[in-house]
Amino acid sequence: MRRTLTVGVVVGSLRKDSINLKLANALVSLGQGLAFKFVPIADLPLYNPDIDGPDTPAAWVKFRERIHAVDAVLFVTPEYNRSVPGGLKNALDVGSRPMGQSVWNGKPCAIATASPGGIGGFGANHALRQSLTFLNMPAMQQPEAYIGGAFELLDEEGRLVKKETKSFLENFMLRFASWVERNVSDDVPVKKVS
Repeated sequence: MRRTLTVGVVVGSLRKDSINLKLANALVSLGQGLAFKFVPIADLPLYNPDIDGPDTPAAWVKFRERIHAVDAVLFVTPEYNRSVPGGLKNALDVGSRPMGQSVWNGKPCAIATASPGGIGGFGANHALRQSLTFLNMPAMQQPEAYIGGAFELLDEEGRLVKKETKSFLENFMLRFASWVERNVSDDVPVKKVS
């Protein structure tokens, strides 16, 4: 029997009371057969190649080690200006460097976006996919998860309040588990993080 696969959960919002953090917790509670580890991004200094060497920030090293150690990634993010928040883009950059040592390489992933508005973070979802293609991360295509009207779907504690939403997200996580199982690779060449 195969080992339990581990999914790193990366939340694009830095807010303590983020609706996307609540959604991420709800998704994790619905995910069966996978182990989940939240990988925070709030303390990552902006990526600058000038300091990526002997004086690499400790936060970058820790982040790279955490992503390197997981089998797959679940991104849960809001949309800022029809794209991803700057903190999430910075995390992608930090993890993709130094050149040739990307910790993202080959890791299957899925994206869920949530917004109080009607389009549910559609722009962020697709902007993120563009980077994931370059980073060689097979991203689950279906079902898509653009969660609009998010404030009405989760209560103050982050519990799902609508049966239809819970059913949709259960299916999303079931499909994600299958996606990870089919796409995880133990032999993707990634250099050891130092």
